[in-house]
Amino acid sequence: MASRIRLEDRECPLSTTAQHVGEWWTLLLLHDAFDGYTRFDQFQHSLGISSSMLTTRLKTLVNDGLLARRPYQTNPVRHEYVLTDLGRSLRPVIIALAAWGNSRLTPEQRSMILVDAGSGEEVVPVVVDARTGRRLDDSAAYVFTAGPAASRAMRARYHPTDSAAIAQR
Repeated sequence: MASRIRLEDRECPLSTTAQHVGEWWTLLLLHDAFDGYTRFDQFQHSLGISSSMLTTRLKTLVNDGLLARRPYQTNPVRHEYVLTDLGRSLRPVIIALAAWGNSRLTPEQRSMILVDAGSGEEVVPVVVDARTGRRLDDSAAYVFTAGPAASRAMRARYHPTDSAAIAQR
């Protein structure tokens, strides 16, 4: 069967990210890893996931470079799964997803909130431009454009960033 994925989807950072973390169990495993879980039995107990599914997902996370597998016991050999730098870099993404989920609920309906570890005060995460500090949720103020490595298809989808082209969108 021929692939239905377009060229621009294969090079799109959103598509490639979804390929790594877009699966239900993957997000939950990463969430548990951010909470300090490292061992197979901890993940399994927390998530109620089958051994075979957990094994598959952990192998994928290791192969994708998001987790590293390392021995913590020698007789018998047992391994733990720890976040890599690449895996840790996904924490803001997981936080943003949780914040989006909470934004649709009343405060009384929220089962998990993000708080400042020092003060215990709830924080409201937003995605901002690191250079200016401006929020990025305004789709009129911030738009995607083709990058230096973009294919012809990606360039056709995203016009140059000059103001006339943006105004026409």
